Amino acid sequence: MKKIFLCFISLLLLTACSLNLTEKEESEEHISWVEEQLENMTLEEKIGQMLIVSDYSTEVDEELLNKLNEVKPGGFILFSENFESYTQASKLIADIYSTSEIPMFISIDQEGGRVQRIKSLSDTEVSIIPSMYQLGLTNDSGLAYEVGRVVGEELRVFNINMNFAPVLDIYSNPENTVIGDRSFGSTSLLVSKMALSFSEGLESTGVISVYKHFPGHGDTFEDSHDELPVISKTKEELMNLELKPFTEAINNGADVIMVGHLAAPAITNDYTPASLSKEIITDLLKKELGFDGLVITDALNMNALTNEYTEEEIYIEAINAGVDILLMPDFDTDTIVIIENAVLNGEITEEEINDSVEKILELKYEKLFTENNYTKEYLGSEEHKNVISRITTE
Repeated sequence: MKKIFLCFISLLLLTACSLNLTEKEESEEHISWVEEQLENMTLEEKIGQMLIVSDYSTEVDEELLNKLNEVKPGGFILFSENFESYTQASKLIADIYSTSEIPMFISIDQEGGRVQRIKSLSDTEVSIIPSMYQLGLTNDSGLAYEVGRVVGEELRVFNINMNFAPVLDIYSNPENTVIGDRSFGSTSLLVSKMALSFSEGLESTGVISVYKHFPGHGDTFEDSHDELPVISKTKEELMNLELKPFTEAINNGADVIMVGHLAAPAITNDYTPASLSKEIITDLLKKELGFDGLVITDALNMNALTNEYTEEEIYIEAINAGVDILLMPDFDTDTIVIIENAVLNGEITEEEINDSVEKILELKYEKLFTENNYTKEYLGSEEHKNVISRITTE
């Protein structure tokens, strides 16, 4: 009996060693891939990895193909205009993806309610998701998980791998029409619980969650598409409400956080937008709250920025503030040239570029090399409809 026991223990030890060796090998392969990509990239290609671009075309025509080949962006964001039919949208995304040797972030805003892009398909039924506020009213985190899964499964049908959701903004100002029912609710506890569960469901399908809009867009009046919203609260007040869901997301391993074009003068002592503020991004988000993932801006074509800043100022200040990914810069080689010149002139350090690109590549290695078995049958399926129907019946 003693010999059998010893043999059993030896077998367990050998199995454990084998598993540890496999994990070590996978880790080494991961590091090797990231290092190899970085080593072989030009400065222009590194900068390209920091860009998520957009185009409203329904096909990769010669003009779009030339842009993709010249800029070599790290990602692409899709809008309703990109979706006409199932076959057309599938081909568009596949053609975009095929232009890059390094996997691209194929991203979208698919929150539910007012913001869901793929429902513009003319020939294919997809699941229509009620607003997150309606979902929040159920106070059911299990249902939030299932809704996140439904959203993720339907996005994966199109090989979309990044969703600018969930919204972590708290609906604390009833006059705020920009966020409104895009929020899960009016308390930090409810928003944290429901948003994190939604994210878990979304990520179970292989779609990366992007939490937004740091440091909190819920208690503002202005729309950053038109002008710069101002948060009048002190840092302590933000810590007690708006920042709590972001802190919870960080503690639960958030990979990506979007910073909004919001001024918080009590923190910055001026009206610098959070997306361009080192005090907000590096000092508060990274150092104080401990976030070590990717920081992405909200869309850079919004008037909150363009009314006050030049293109050069936006790129340089954002990167120096601690931003890793620029969302929707001008989609041309001028963007690359502006940032490259800033590096050569010493306005941005190449170390900052390398640090951001290394994190981008690490996330791509971890998340984008997964098998995708989601087919058209998932779109608007009865199982998905049954999940969604629970939002209005619970």
